[in-house]
Formats: sequence, structure tokens, C-alpha cells
Amino acid sequence: MSVLAYLIPVALALGGAGLALFFWAMRNGQFEDLEGAANRILIDDEEDKADAEANEQEADR
Repeated sequence: MSVLAYLIPVALALGGAGLALFFWAMRNGQFEDLEGAANRILIDDEEDKADAEANEQEADR
């Protein structure tokens, strides 16, 4: 039973810390662009890689 005297305050402190970090993230705009990450995975980077390789070949000449 005496273990609960330690576990309950620890659980409340961790919950409060998590809640504080959540509100900090909300205030700093961490959740502003929810669709950006989902759309970035669909962007094809092959064109960018081809352009970079072409620029490297031109620089070697």
C-alpha cells in the first residue's frame, strides 16, 4: 500500500508534464500543417535527382 504513495504522485506528475508539453506544442504551431507531411510523401523526387546529376556532370566538364 505504501507503494501507491509513490506511484500516484509520479503518475500525476507525468500526466501533468505530458499535458504541459501538449499545450506548448499547440502554442508553438507544431500542428499547423497537418496535410503537408502527408502530401510530401507523394512528391516524386526523381526529377530533382536527375537535375542534380546533370548539374554535377556539367561541373565536371
